[in-house]
Amino acid sequence: MPNVTHLECSLCAQRFAANQIHNLCSCGGALLVRYDLDSVRKTWTRDSLAQAKPDLWRYWPVLPVNRRESVVSLGEGMTPLIETRRLGAAVGAKDLWVKDEGLNPTGTFKARGAAVGISRARQLGATTIALPTAGNAGAAWAAYGARAGIPVVVAMPKDAPSQTQREVALYGARLHLVDGNISHAGAWVNERAAAEGWYDASTFKEPYRLEGKKTLGLEIAEQLDWRAPDVILYPTGGGVGLLGLWKAFAELRALGWLRGADDAPLPRLVVVQAAGCAPVVRAWDAGAQTTAPWEDAATVAAGLRVPSPLAGGLMLRALRETGGTALAVEDDVIRRALGDLARAGLWLSPEGAALLPALRQLRASGWLRAGERVVLLNTGSGLVYPDVEPLPPPTS
Repeated sequence: MPNVTHLECSLCAQRFAANQIHNLCSCGGALLVRYDLDSVRKTWTRDSLAQAKPDLWRYWPVLPVNRRESVVSLGEGMTPLIETRRLGAAVGAKDLWVKDEGLNPTGTFKARGAAVGISRARQLGATTIALPTAGNAGAAWAAYGARAGIPVVVAMPKDAPSQTQREVALYGARLHLVDGNISHAGAWVNERAAAEGWYDASTFKEPYRLEGKKTLGLEIAEQLDWRAPDVILYPTGGGVGLLGLWKAFAELRALGWLRGADDAPLPRLVVVQAAGCAPVVRAWDAGAQTTAPWEDAATVAAGLRVPSPLAGGLMLRALRETGGTALAVEDDVIRRALGDLARAGLWLSPEGAALLPALRQLRASGWLRAGERVVLLNTGSGLVYPDVEPLPPPTS
């Protein structure tokens, strides 16, 4: 990996060799991939991207796979960034955009993390990959595992979306259903991975899924002519995409690629969670340094039902450093927003739909100004959630 220098603990900054399999640091911190950005700056330019293939691998110099033949791809990335003037006018946000990740393989942004994660796992010699999931990540890793010819074991709650359960089985992965939520699925994977010698691809227990999600921020910047938006709203479960955005814009600033002043602020990141599972919002409101487990987590937005995010403290740090905030939305409001968005021509996932009422809250409170450039990051297609019924608009 010519540009990767090492892995670094996000808590204690301990360094690890990048050519070996690592999970968490001994202090419990997630590991982050670090690059020689000075060298990258000398050999890679914004203009060079004009000739690159329109997928996430166009950002090769800041991705952790060192041989092109190791890439496992289904054409992921370069999803549209859609300007929504009529919707923006309706909610008082004049410069509103939707990054629509529903057009990725398997219908969600999980394809990004699976593409990079499995490509790197194959290079590191993984023979079987295991992960817990709320649904969509399992489907994506099963698909990319099938593409790579690597067996995948997926553990998910019994009440995870039926569509993703069918997908996992169809791709030939081994599906294990658990009573409970993603935390219970994670405990099963942790125990079995150690006993069986599986490569543990649980969220933040390997550092490469984050690098795939990082391409979200790189794409948004490129699609906006290298001008960072003022605010990005992100539906937050495990938080990989949120931290990927944070990492992407920090690296772009270090490369000098963002237009504007060198000290211009990074996008203010907004965590949006479901009221039935909002550990990051609760910690943010309390001024805490990390999250505490959420009891009896329940929401129609399956991807937001993550009661004990491993990187809760790191997400709170990202919010503080970017001047962001966090808020929660009730399920009925999410289901009503699905219909509102559909009538604007957008069939989003329930997770993505949660962003619209959150945006309304931010405008009503004055936290968000009318002329600021805002990106809503929709994580998947509504087609993945056939069992979630939108609610009609309230009668006057």
